Amino acid sequence: MIGMIFILSYCAIALVRIIMQLPKEDRKKFFISLVTPKTIAKNIRDIFCDCLFHVKLWKRNKLLGYMHSSIAFGWFMLIVIGHIEVLFYVPHRAKLFYFPIFFRYFVAETESTMKGAFFFFLMDFFLLMVLSGIALAMIKRLQSRLFGMRRTTNPSFLDLIGLYSLWAIFPLRLIAEGFTADISGGSFLTKSLNYVLNSFLSDHTNMLPAWWAYSCALGVFFLVLPFTRYMHIPAEILLIPLRNAGIKIRHARKGLAKAQVYACPSCGLCIDACPMGVMKTHIKDTTVYLNRQIRRNNEARIEEISDKCLLCGKCTAICPVGVEGDKLRIAQRSIRKYAINQDYSNIPAYMLPISPGSVSPAAVSGAGTAVQAVKGGKVLYYAGCMTALTPVIRKSMESILSKAGVEYELMDKDGGLCCGRPMMMAGRFDQARQMVEKNTEIIMNSGADTLLLTCPICYRIFKEKYDLKGMEVIHHTQYIDRLIRSGKLRMDRDTTRYVFHDPCELGRGCGVYDEPREVLSCAGELVEATKNRKESICCGGSLGSLSLGFDKRKSMTENALANLTAGAPDIIVTACPLCRSTFNRYADRPVEDIAEIIDRKCVTSAAPATVKPGGSN
Repeated sequence: MIGMIFILSYCAIALVRIIMQLPKEDRKKFFISLVTPKTIAKNIRDIFCDCLFHVKLWKRNKLLGYMHSSIAFGWFMLIVIGHIEVLFYVPHRAKLFYFPIFFRYFVAETESTMKGAFFFFLMDFFLLMVLSGIALAMIKRLQSRLFGMRRTTNPSFLDLIGLYSLWAIFPLRLIAEGFTADISGGSFLTKSLNYVLNSFLSDHTNMLPAWWAYSCALGVFFLVLPFTRYMHIPAEILLIPLRNAGIKIRHARKGLAKAQVYACPSCGLCIDACPMGVMKTHIKDTTVYLNRQIRRNNEARIEEISDKCLLCGKCTAICPVGVEGDKLRIAQRSIRKYAINQDYSNIPAYMLPISPGSVSPAAVSGAGTAVQAVKGGKVLYYAGCMTALTPVIRKSMESILSKAGVEYELMDKDGGLCCGRPMMMAGRFDQARQMVEKNTEIIMNSGADTLLLTCPICYRIFKEKYDLKGMEVIHHTQYIDRLIRSGKLRMDRDTTRYVFHDPCELGRGCGVYDEPREVLSCAGELVEATKNRKESICCGGSLGSLSLGFDKRKSMTENALANLTAGAPDIIVTACPLCRSTFNRYADRPVEDIAEIIDRKCVTSAAPATVKPGGSN
């Protein structure tokens, strides 16, 4: 009773606090979603699929999926069937919410034997299901590699108390119900145990220590739950309707961000997924440890972990709960007062497309001098900072457009403003906003109806952070695929083996996986990397990290290359200028952008494109 009152009170207060921390417009959106039939149905479905059945884990790892779902769903069914039993046999006790949990004890105390073989069987079946999950959890704690996990999270002291009390609850329940099965009823599991126990402990008063131990284990688990990883159980139930209502992270430590931090199950999947995991010294810089430090308000470690992150988004992609590790880190950066003057000295020069200093109004104003010159183009091609540092990509793309007879303008031929992503990742939103506003003005005044990008970073930013009404924003892999499908480009296919590296921002960030593969299949034989699509390994050169030095990125790049070359491809292909530059430093075979491949392999009779002069910015 003490434990239940405490945890229910704690969760009620936490629920109110998180909802009140939401901005007024988000609160309104959340409450409206709670009475919207479509959202209600989705909330119920997601709670069952994610919290009880752990469908995402099943898809990723069947053994882990069974372990979690057997405990969660099994315990849920024990509670449900226990309440049904009370309603059937002693309905006058139904108002006592503790009664179903100790139902067999109270029935045994009256020495009245029940009849209900069906319910007895179900209770024993689901108890056995939970016990099997507990057994797997114990094995996983000792040998995580048997579950496909190289590493697991180091538990805190309170985590261990919660863990051991959870492990004790159901074995103790089995023993307790085993003592009383001949009186209160039982089935294949509890009756078998009862036969064994009665053979040397026939006095029914022997049941009291087992029932007290079961009660104490439950009480301890409830009392420590808010301070352990197991707070994810109630927190995830809140996170699901918040997410389905379309709420976004707006503050680093409040509202949705707090719900995500507490919903983290500390399962450790993000440790193996993180590209920094190849460096043992950086294992504790992963999302699970960030969430732990946020809960402890350890500002120094929060800052350190947030700054090192590459923001590749893989932890977010594989998280069974949906914790947005990359967005949480950006939010942490944004609340630090010194973010404006962040030191970029550890970042390689090629990763600094713009000056780390503030963007002056004069510079922003000057960027718009060629706005009038780009009017009239159908396709506006924005190469971006990293493509400018890899000119072969721009030249290849312009050649493709020319061969396909596409009328286009090059927005940043002589240089221009960055898309704003580096500023956003550093938490410098005012400077980023100035860039967004000026770029929007240039694009909307261009007269073009399509914005073409060869940089996935720019592509995601223009899609998500810009308001370009009536403008189609498209990545060059998608546009090339369209040109091939429409017949404007014809390919000279051969037997060259290509492997495609899914760039973080293009794949996990924007969900573009199929078009690049369709394009490469027209040029030669496509082989897949060991880990691809949403589990693609970051190249290690990401702009996301503010403090990870160039020398420490080498092992990450080599790990990504080993993943790509497992199928013995002739050429490594990517669709990101940053990935291309990073891989080229250590690759033992050619690394090219997809535009280079298509430019070399395409043959067409289309009329040359028209390129208007003066389209620079």
